[in-house]
Amino acid sequence: MKKNMEQWQLIGFGVTALGGTLLHFLYGWLDKAIWVAPFSSVNESTWEHMKLLFWPAFLFAMVQSLSFRDRKDFWCVKLRGILLGLALIPTIYYTYNGAIGPSPDWLNIAIFFIAATAAYLFEAKSFRTGETACRLPMLALGWLCVVAFLLVAFTFAAPELGIFRDPLTGTYGI
Repeated sequence: MKKNMEQWQLIGFGVTALGGTLLHFLYGWLDKAIWVAPFSSVNESTWEHMKLLFWPAFLFAMVQSLSFRDRKDFWCVKLRGILLGLALIPTIYYTYNGAIGPSPDWLNIAIFFIAATAAYLFEAKSFRTGETACRLPMLALGWLCVVAFLLVAFTFAAPELGIFRDPLTGTYGI
């Protein structure tokens, strides 16, 4: 039962939107359980919010890849889509905050959904047109694993840079 790619992308958006929303609160709900910290937001920094898009999108891509083994461009498209979503989160957030001032909570939430929407729309278009050159799909998957590693590593050892700073507490990482 192979669904068409547009249906898969719509389901992926739903999984990412719901999963990211749950991951935003999971660390607090589980009384700051250390085992959930690599995957959920441990503070309100921009970096931690990028995890909310990455983990559901990446895990969904792993499941989705089982149905699309014949697509040689699958992991290259997923890499580009997920990186687009991840890049949009700080880009929109810091552009708004730099140009207008502190963003309200509703806008911060909207940024996540805008980034996820853009990622899945980009992927859907790329899959539909088939224009993505992909010579080494396993290298693309490898790069996603590097991103996963960095998201986890910087949760526990966050550099003292603005993207890692919790604007509410002034702390970095855990």
